[in-house]
Amino acid sequence: MPTLPWTAGPATSSAAAESIVMASRFHVRRYRDVLPFFIDAMRVFRAARRSPGIIGVTLKARPLRKEFWTLSQWADRESLDRMVRSEPHLSVMTRGRAVMADSVFRFWPAAADTPPTWAQAVDRIDQG
Repeated sequence: MPTLPWTAGPATSSAAAESIVMASRFHVRRYRDVLPFFIDAMRVFRAARRSPGIIGVTLKARPLRKEFWTLSQWADRESLDRMVRSEPHLSVMTRGRAVMADSVFRFWPAAADTPPTWAQAVDRIDQG
Protein backbone atom coordinates (compact mmCIF):
# COMPACT_ATOMS: atom_id res chain seq x y z
CA MET A 1 0.00 0.00 0.00
CA PRO A 2 1.36 3.44 -0.80
CA THR A 3 1.95 5.92 1.98
CA LEU A 4 -0.95 8.28 2.55
CA PRO A 5 0.19 11.81 1.74
CA TRP A 6 0.81 14.39 4.45
CA THR A 7 -2.58 15.85 5.30
CA ALA A 8 -2.69 19.25 6.93
CA GLY A 9 -5.02 19.71 9.87
CA PRO A 10 -6.95 22.66 11.27
CA ALA A 11 -4.02 23.92 13.39
CA THR A 12 -1.83 24.57 10.33
CA SER A 13 -2.62 28.26 9.97
CA SER A 14 -2.58 29.08 13.69
CA ALA A 15 0.38 26.97 14.77
CA ALA A 16 2.91 28.40 17.20
CA ALA A 17 6.60 28.52 16.35
CA GLU A 18 7.28 25.17 18.09
CA SER A 19 5.38 21.93 17.76
CA ILE A 20 5.63 18.32 18.86
CA VAL A 21 6.14 15.49 16.38
CA MET A 22 5.16 11.90 17.08
CA ALA A 23 6.31 8.90 15.06
CA SER A 24 5.08 5.39 15.76
CA ARG A 25 5.63 1.91 14.40
CA PHE A 26 3.38 -1.07 15.09
CA HIS A 27 3.94 -4.74 14.31
CA VAL A 28 0.95 -7.06 14.54
CA ARG A 29 1.48 -10.72 15.40
CA ARG A 30 -0.38 -12.52 12.64
CA TYR A 31 -1.32 -11.83 9.04
CA ARG A 32 -4.98 -12.25 9.95
CA ASP A 33 -4.56 -9.19 12.20
CA VAL A 34 -3.34 -6.96 9.37
CA LEU A 35 -6.69 -6.05 7.77
CA PRO A 36 -8.56 -5.34 11.04
CA PHE A 37 -5.61 -3.27 12.30
CA PHE A 38 -5.47 -1.37 9.01
CA ILE A 39 -9.19 -0.56 9.20
CA ASP A 40 -8.73 0.69 12.75
CA ALA A 41 -5.67 2.71 11.72
CA MET A 42 -7.72 4.42 9.01
CA ARG A 43 -10.43 5.29 11.55
CA VAL A 44 -7.83 6.91 13.80
CA PHE A 45 -6.19 8.65 10.82
CA ARG A 46 -9.53 10.22 9.82
CA ALA A 47 -10.21 11.33 13.40
CA ALA A 48 -6.69 12.73 13.83
CA ARG A 49 -7.02 14.87 10.70
CA ARG A 50 -9.94 16.71 12.34
CA SER A 51 -8.52 16.89 15.88
CA PRO A 52 -7.93 20.29 17.44
CA GLY A 53 -4.20 21.00 17.51
CA ILE A 54 -3.19 18.70 14.65
CA ILE A 55 -0.83 20.33 12.19
CA GLY A 56 -0.55 17.32 9.91
CA VAL A 57 -0.55 13.54 9.74
CA THR A 58 0.47 10.71 7.43
CA LEU A 59 0.21 6.92 7.58
CA LYS A 60 2.27 4.14 6.04
CA ALA A 61 1.17 0.50 5.92
CA ARG A 62 3.41 -2.41 5.02
CA PRO A 63 0.99 -5.33 5.17
CA LEU A 64 3.47 -8.00 4.05
CA ARG A 65 5.69 -6.99 6.96
CA LYS A 66 2.65 -6.75 9.31
CA GLU A 67 3.87 -3.21 9.98
CA PHE A 68 2.17 0.18 10.30
CA TRP A 69 3.73 3.61 10.76
CA THR A 70 2.26 6.96 11.73
CA LEU A 71 3.82 10.39 11.62
CA SER A 72 2.00 13.39 13.04
CA GLN A 73 2.73 16.93 14.11
CA TRP A 74 0.81 18.75 16.84
CA ALA A 75 0.60 22.32 18.10
CA ASP A 76 1.34 21.02 21.61
CA ARG A 77 1.53 17.85 23.68
CA GLU A 78 -1.85 18.55 25.27
CA SER A 79 -3.57 18.35 21.87
CA LEU A 80 -1.88 15.05 21.10
CA ASP A 81 -2.78 13.60 24.50
CA ARG A 82 -6.40 14.74 24.13
CA MET A 83 -6.73 12.85 20.83
CA VAL A 84 -5.14 9.72 22.34
CA ARG A 85 -7.73 9.75 25.15
CA SER A 86 -10.68 10.23 22.77
CA GLU A 87 -12.67 7.91 20.51
CA PRO A 88 -12.01 6.16 18.23
CA HIS A 89 -8.39 6.07 19.41
CA LEU A 90 -9.21 4.75 22.87
CA SER A 91 -11.14 1.73 21.55
CA VAL A 92 -8.58 1.03 18.83
CA MET A 93 -5.76 1.15 21.37
CA THR A 94 -7.59 -1.31 23.61
CA ARG A 95 -8.30 -3.75 20.74
CA GLY A 96 -4.78 -3.41 19.40
CA ARG A 97 -3.11 -4.63 22.58
CA ALA A 98 -4.36 -8.17 21.90
CA VAL A 99 -2.77 -8.35 18.43
CA MET A 100 0.37 -6.25 18.92
CA ALA A 101 3.77 -7.90 18.67
CA ASP A 102 5.67 -4.63 19.13
CA SER A 103 5.09 -0.89 19.17
CA VAL A 104 7.51 2.02 19.31
CA PHE A 105 6.77 5.71 19.86
CA ARG A 106 9.11 8.68 19.50
CA PHE A 107 8.45 12.36 20.22
CA TRP A 108 10.53 15.42 19.40
CA PRO A 109 10.13 19.19 19.10
CA ALA A 110 10.13 20.78 15.66
CA ALA A 111 9.40 24.06 13.94
CA ALA A 112 5.65 24.21 13.39
CA ASP A 113 5.99 25.50 9.84
CA THR A 114 8.11 22.54 8.66
CA PRO A 115 6.47 19.13 8.30
CA PRO A 116 8.56 16.19 9.52
CA THR A 117 9.82 13.65 7.01
CA TRP A 118 9.62 9.88 6.95
CA ALA A 119 13.43 9.78 6.95
CA GLN A 120 13.44 11.62 10.30
CA ALA A 121 10.79 9.27 11.68
CA VAL A 122 12.65 6.13 10.60
CA ASP A 123 15.92 7.44 12.06
CA ARG A 124 14.29 8.24 15.40
CA ILE A 125 12.46 4.90 15.59
CA ASP A 126 15.54 2.89 14.61
CA GLN A 127 17.96 4.76 16.86
CA GLY A 128 15.74 4.51 19.93
